[in-house]
Amino acid sequence: MPYDEYLGRSETREDHVSRHRIQGLAATLDLAPETAAPGGVLPPLWHWMLFQDWAPGSALGPDGHPRRGGFLPPVHDLPRRMWGGGRLRFLAPLMTGEVLRRTSTITAIEEKTGGSGRLVFVTVRHVIAGRDGPAIEEDQDIVYRGTAGVAVKPAAAAPPPPAGAFSRAVTPDAVMLFRYSALTGNGHRIHYDLDYATRVEGYPGLVVHGPLQASLLADLLRRHMPAGKRLLGVRFRGQRPAFHDRSLALHGWPSAAGIHLESRDAEGASCMVAEAELA
Repeated sequence: MPYDEYLGRSETREDHVSRHRIQGLAATLDLAPETAAPGGVLPPLWHWMLFQDWAPGSALGPDGHPRRGGFLPPVHDLPRRMWGGGRLRFLAPLMTGEVLRRTSTITAIEEKTGGSGRLVFVTVRHVIAGRDGPAIEEDQDIVYRGTAGVAVKPAAAAPPPPAGAFSRAVTPDAVMLFRYSALTGNGHRIHYDLDYATRVEGYPGLVVHGPLQASLLADLLRRHMPAGKRLLGVRFRGQRPAFHDRSLALHGWPSAAGIHLESRDAEGASCMVAEAELA
């Protein structure tokens, strides 16, 4: 494995939970600011606004990401980099104004071959600690792939949600995607540069961020959280991309693990699936 030297590599960053950022993401998701962080508690997955990596323009690659190398392995021959999903455990709340420390460690690097050719999967473990110790444990999967094959393959519609499901529909537009990119420090051009997304990457539109879809699903769960329950953990897995100005259906229903969550595109195909564990 050419990237073995990166296994176990670690870095630590500090940040704080800003009320201004909370207000910005609440506006982006079209939520009332006074309900976004009740009691000053940061909503689940909103920590993705923190610990941003702002490289100077001269250090960016053609896709808007920092050039390959540095903390993550330099997979130069696979130009497409995507958020594949992750697993999170919520140990303690994060409070507005709290100073936080995140320690990130590369725990796995795996090469596979798929329909689009060679793939490299990198797993990074983040441990976020506040004043009372660890608050979030997260394993994040990053996928590198080449440009061979079509950017989006056809997919069949998923079965209808079962009886008792709760749902809502959103239409992520270019403004929502741009604001979410700015709030999370994500310079990837597929989310805001339509010419790049269509001409270079081959997508039919701007790509809705995987973390944005996950955050919308977490908000759907918040709206329908069973009385007396709280979110203990969640597992996300990206299935296929979703695109701007197209309806995105958000669904949730009880499952053996807790609550199953899913986003589906206008054709009914699953884009992001998740399992939420409640306590």
